[in-house]
Amino acid sequence: MTEPTPPISTQISRLAAAAPDAPAATCEGVTITRGELDASTNRLARAYAELGVRQGDYVTVVLPNSIEWVQAVVATWKLGAVPQPLSPRLPDAELAALLDLRPRALVVGRDDPTGRTPSVPAGFAPDPALPDAGLPEKVSPVFKAMASGGSTGRPKLIEAGGDSRFPALAGYPLGAQEGDVNLLSVPLSHNTGFTTFAIGLVQGHHLVLMPRFEPHEFLRLVTEHRVTFLATVPTIMQRLLPVYRADPDAYDLSSIRRFWHLAAPCPPAIKRAWIDLLAPEAVWELYGGTELQALTFISGEQWLAHPGSVGVVVAGEMKVLDDDGNECPPGVVGEIYMRPSPGSAPTYRYVGATAKSRDGWDSLGDLGYFDEDGFLYLNDRRVDMFTVGGRNVYPAEIESALSEHPRVLSCLVVGVPDEDLGQVPHALVQADGLDEADVVAFLAERLERYKVPRTVEFSETPLRDDAGKARRSAVRDDVISRLAQARR
Repeated sequence: MTEPTPPISTQISRLAAAAPDAPAATCEGVTITRGELDASTNRLARAYAELGVRQGDYVTVVLPNSIEWVQAVVATWKLGAVPQPLSPRLPDAELAALLDLRPRALVVGRDDPTGRTPSVPAGFAPDPALPDAGLPEKVSPVFKAMASGGSTGRPKLIEAGGDSRFPALAGYPLGAQEGDVNLLSVPLSHNTGFTTFAIGLVQGHHLVLMPRFEPHEFLRLVTEHRVTFLATVPTIMQRLLPVYRADPDAYDLSSIRRFWHLAAPCPPAIKRAWIDLLAPEAVWELYGGTELQALTFISGEQWLAHPGSVGVVVAGEMKVLDDDGNECPPGVVGEIYMRPSPGSAPTYRYVGATAKSRDGWDSLGDLGYFDEDGFLYLNDRRVDMFTVGGRNVYPAEIESALSEHPRVLSCLVVGVPDEDLGQVPHALVQADGLDEADVVAFLAERLERYKVPRTVEFSETPLRDDAGKARRSAVRDDVISRLAQARR
């Protein structure tokens, strides 16, 4: 009879017992071994318990990527509590709104703005008199609770459908292997980072953490640690290319066996560049939401045969519906709906806002289509699409074309009001040595005239965060306000 999967906390302790001196995590030149991670989190869990944390409680972790973050999450699991990672950059109002959604026992790294929840500061050290011996095994009822504004813009929590008995085999479909060196370059408060971290933890990976993304440091860490596995996002892929191309002999990427990207559409020019750099068999893409109702995978080889696709459905079910709820034929754009496979356990539950649903099928707000071979293509999010003179314009298409320019580091396109056409495209660009005329001329050769931005502005800083996310509605409101001021 097969032994049931133990909770993550027990798996960590077993890995530590088997190889206590093996590296568990490295950050900013500091490495903690498996044995040190196990012992330190036993002591930290006891400190959290003294502060009132019990099995099933929520613990909100508001820390940057760090060994301290890893210890806080592992200590939470050891008590059978539920970790909820949040960005340390959240404004107080947004943090308070998320904390209001579910009672919690502790906030780690920051005070509760409302003053209702006990907290410990960043750098908190438990009493050294507390023992670091093993703790009784406890299962967290939910192994993670991620925060999202979703397509509604209202805060919500997405609780994983499974408990903390998270199996190591979850990494096998992704090509992860025991003993991988796993570079975590995206915020661990986002689902991409957290899930990759959890897989690496139970598979005994050496986790190499970046507190914040910086392209030279990313490439240096891959070279120094001989990174074999990583999951990242297209905005990071785009920002790495000019740095690597400027001095390719300074870096060695040959150790990378599996390079995943997800969380946002990848411009084809960026995707093709990474396939050329690493080889088609190394580059893989995943599409799905934090909810994990369904997933698509696509390998580099498949993408070369179906350029622009995000792959075929490998888990759950997906379909594309028109506005009347009818299934769209191949090649026809509609809204993408998904659900877990019939009879399978729920993959999530919402706390707060909910997703748009039709008869048990959920929409994440994405638009796209299937081709005749069952490969899915994304157009954009419904809330981001705008019309120019009655014609649909997808910002992702313009951003993808603009990303082909080798001097563009990041870009974002929004629709702004126009008296004649209703709306027109406005581009924000982070670039090296381009002006508005360069951008317009470049796009005019690649897009229909009505899709070419009427106005372009330049940014000194990246236009998306390190998880590839952009608050497009807030950016649009800011652009419209500034344009209105300029006309006065």
